[in-house]
Amino acid sequence: MSGSTPGVRRLAAIHRRRPWVFLALAAAALLGVLFGVDLTPRVGSDFFFATDDPQLAHSLEIERLFPSQPQILLHAAAVDRAAFLDPAYRERIAALTAELQALPGVSGVYSLSDGPSRPEPERVAQSPLWSRLLLPADGHSSNLILSLMEDGTDSVAAVETVVAAAQAPGFTLRASGVPYVVEQIRRRLLRDLRVFSLAALALFGLAVALVFRSVKVVVGTLACCVLACSLTLILLALEGVAIGLLTANIATIVFVLTLSHIVFLTAAWQRQGPEAGPSGVDAAVRETAGASFWCAVTTLLGFGSLLFASARPMRELGNAGAVGTVVALGVAYGAYPAFLRWARPPRAMGRRAVTEGFWSRRLTPWVLGSVVVVLAAAAGLPRLNTDPSLLAYFEAGSDLRQGLEAVDEAGGSSPLSLVVRATGGGTLMTPENLGRLEALQAALETDPAVGTAVSLPVLLAEGKSSALGRFLPPLAILTLLDSDAYGNIARSFVTTDRQQALFFLRMRESGRTESRQAVVQRLTAQVAAAGLEAELVGGLYDLQGQLARLVSRSLLKGLLALLVLFTGIAVVVARGGGTALAMLAVLVAVPVLILGLLGHLRLPLDIIASPAVNVALALGIDSMIHLVTARRRLAAAGTLSPWQSWIAARRQLAHPILGAAGILAAGFGIFALSSFPPTRNFGLAVVVGTASAAFLALVVLPWLATARLRRTNQPT
Repeated sequence: MSGSTPGVRRLAAIHRRRPWVFLALAAAALLGVLFGVDLTPRVGSDFFFATDDPQLAHSLEIERLFPSQPQILLHAAAVDRAAFLDPAYRERIAALTAELQALPGVSGVYSLSDGPSRPEPERVAQSPLWSRLLLPADGHSSNLILSLMEDGTDSVAAVETVVAAAQAPGFTLRASGVPYVVEQIRRRLLRDLRVFSLAALALFGLAVALVFRSVKVVVGTLACCVLACSLTLILLALEGVAIGLLTANIATIVFVLTLSHIVFLTAAWQRQGPEAGPSGVDAAVRETAGASFWCAVTTLLGFGSLLFASARPMRELGNAGAVGTVVALGVAYGAYPAFLRWARPPRAMGRRAVTEGFWSRRLTPWVLGSVVVVLAAAAGLPRLNTDPSLLAYFEAGSDLRQGLEAVDEAGGSSPLSLVVRATGGGTLMTPENLGRLEALQAALETDPAVGTAVSLPVLLAEGKSSALGRFLPPLAILTLLDSDAYGNIARSFVTTDRQQALFFLRMRESGRTESRQAVVQRLTAQVAAAGLEAELVGGLYDLQGQLARLVSRSLLKGLLALLVLFTGIAVVVARGGGTALAMLAVLVAVPVLILGLLGHLRLPLDIIASPAVNVALALGIDSMIHLVTARRRLAAAGTLSPWQSWIAARRQLAHPILGAAGILAAGFGIFALSSFPPTRNFGLAVVVGTASAAFLALVVLPWLATARLRRTNQPT
């Protein structure tokens, strides 16, 4: 027999060994990631944008004009007013201040004991400057302001240690500030990257085992998914792309993309039956490769659309996703078939068919029910929150969230900088312009979104409160405050030519119901109302507002562009306008269901959760492309009517489509246990999108694709 020739036997021996080669490659790549790739998420105070982004230009220019250092704000609360006025409270503040000043990375600390000339709260309350900086309105607490070197995140852990040791009954310390919040986000991203990636891997493996019931298939699936993830991370590291705000989930995304190809390839191989032998693998590859290629193209387009986004994290995700898409396809068809040659499909699974009773029906009631559900979800779109506060990044009710809220309520937590100048230019030190600055200061302080406002008028008022200052004109006071004896503090609020002045605001996030952009527009309108010009607006508060706008715009434009591109691909795959339009309708329904549900649940669509829509769309069109390809292949034989070809395609692919949806839902469902709300929302959105896409592809797509035939009374 030709099958027993030495050459064939040697080839068969190579096929039997080949899985171990890929297992070794997967292990080596994983070790390369663990020991050669920095998996620590990079989250800095400017993590929203790259330094060359136009959105960051104003903030950078403000930093150039008014150099400052990153700050951590500590809120020290006594149990009541009497305890606050007790000298023991000030002694605690003095000891805490000294300990914080000794920490590496801390350049200075302002507190009741270090800053005001008299530390008694009654005297500090009379100070125009220190009362605003150090005394919240609650009457039984004070602030400590830590100035940090560099970005300040390296000092957060040391500050936390000191704060934890200083906590005592009746003396509560809470922390906030950009470096502190950024470090908390980084830690939670790192925790999710470690814990939930491993947990999702275990759940994916268990789900694959339950669906395919083959140890060798499970081993091959996990090995190939790990190989694809590891190769993607290595390639990104070679490109110089670090793990960031969104790419922290790239391993899970690549795992899913690889798994999607593997599920359909495995299902096609199982349909060949155990009698097919190694040739069954080749037949399965031929059957699914074309559809998988178009699935990869759609996914590549989805991630590629993010490369044009203004927000740096979205561009990084677009780059990482594009690399991962290519790697996933290559590994799925380059490595996984070796494991199929190694395995043997069980006879029962190779011949199993879907129950004909359900899938042979038109399922019109289910289709109508789907329409009702989609319309109900669409009603939640206007309620979608694309501009959540930084507080929403942390679990409601947690100690961290409560601490941030306490600081926010005490005087604001998100910095905003306004640089103003006189209308038409010129010096601000004239009596008229100084009056305008004072009017603006008063207007800003009465705005409900502003917690604290410090500016040149506050500085001058502080200077006039001294014995000498009350006899000096404003320009002389400013010259004095601009000297080394006073730490050159004037330079932090007015330029040396006295033509530009800074209003530094700490904005409240708790209870905000309007967008940040609306708040900023209102504040700049107050600048104009005071007779001044708002030249520059910057700071984290403004950047977050711009990010929310960009996420919304990118999401809308990206979805529209993807739908247009996917429609073109649908026409190529379906080779018919009716089926392509049906695919488009189903595709539109998927993001409506995801975003509408988030709106109804009042869950924020932040920059971390928003890519879930792209992931769900890519997975959704995978199911449709494979289903339409199978239907076209079956219809080409000429023995089946259009509707019968849809029935046959559903019988073949209902198990892999539903199995893939179940596997992916199980894996992403683990993110629901995360203590980091954006990760939890990301997982929920993918689960909803995956499940709805599978259901709509199997139930609604065939019904819509044959609707024209029913209207014209053509045989279906």
